[in-house]
Amino acid sequence: MTKIDLIFYSGGGGHRSTANALSQVINKQQPNWQPKLVNIEEIENIEHADMFYRMTGKNGNDIYNLVLKKGWTFLIPLFPLLRTLAKANIRQNSSELIALLESHWRKNQPDLVVSCIPFYNRVLRESLQKAIPTTPFVTILTDFADSPPHFWIEPEEQFLICPTEQAVEQARALGHQEKRIFRTSGLVINPRFYNPITVDRRSERQRLDLDPDLPTGLVLFGGYGSKVILEIAQRLECFQDKLQLIFLCGRNEELASALRQSQGFQKRFVTTFTEDIPYYMHLADFFIGKPGPGSLSEATAMKLPVITERNSFTMSQERLSCEWITDKELGIVISNFHNIERAVEKLIQPENYSHYRANLNTLNNQAVFETVDILEKILKAPI
Repeated sequence: MTKIDLIFYSGGGGHRSTANALSQVINKQQPNWQPKLVNIEEIENIEHADMFYRMTGKNGNDIYNLVLKKGWTFLIPLFPLLRTLAKANIRQNSSELIALLESHWRKNQPDLVVSCIPFYNRVLRESLQKAIPTTPFVTILTDFADSPPHFWIEPEEQFLICPTEQAVEQARALGHQEKRIFRTSGLVINPRFYNPITVDRRSERQRLDLDPDLPTGLVLFGGYGSKVILEIAQRLECFQDKLQLIFLCGRNEELASALRQSQGFQKRFVTTFTEDIPYYMHLADFFIGKPGPGSLSEATAMKLPVITERNSFTMSQERLSCEWITDKELGIVISNFHNIERAVEKLIQPENYSHYRANLNTLNNQAVFETVDILEKILKAPI
């Protein structure tokens, strides 16, 4: 068996989702490969090299997730500082990290290491080179491009799988050889978004107590939801019986309860964490959510025009997502969800909606399958 280590961490959800998606396709298409999901935070003793853990008992990703879960939006302006501290932490503790990772590689002996995370790629590459120099190292960007310096693309020799031409150009600018740079047709998303959905939309909407013919928006703000969803629901009540909404609240039971209790004249369906996101997207006509690259890639793969937000609080990697939506004309990027009703009014106008749908139909993101094919090439003929 060919052992493939897929490296992720718990910050947000996109890195784990990418690793999971690749593992599923590998298991289906490559029976002689043995994919292993490796949370870098769980490698033996690695927490001792984390200054956040030493100071608080929680690693940096735990802190990030806590902010998202609690909806502490007032702390979002501190994220650039946390990123700077994270980089400094890895740089300051690089010798210790390399030693711990080197020990891990020697013990587990992977045939290929695939990183789905930023920040750590220099120490991952150097430690692997010391432990098993014949094992290829691959970085897969789970953002539309890099946010340099020392975020995704490091100058150390490696293979790079890039979702956009911008990311390819960034790799070239750091001196990487063309033969080690691979371009995919988009970001890796779960293979379930490619499974055919044969249910009748009108019948399924009726089953959820929705109108079978009304314009339907899907509102999704990640695995923890967001309090901004309550504001969106309130502001869109102005459409009354001309619009209906599906709210996916993630693991936020309090949010789901508040949405159910506050329902006015407008029809809505509310649910908490679900793995049936493709099904609900199939029932919707457009998407409203934060500018996370994963959720936007999923929505556009399901041919949903999107409405998202970009302002001074938007993280740098999410700004890249907004640029992609704007450049490709796949929906509307607004400065604040306070303006959501005007954005929805604009999007559902027939000529605008048709324009966005036509642009969405030109996309054909097959990145999860392309990436497995690229990994096979690297394994068969390492360059």
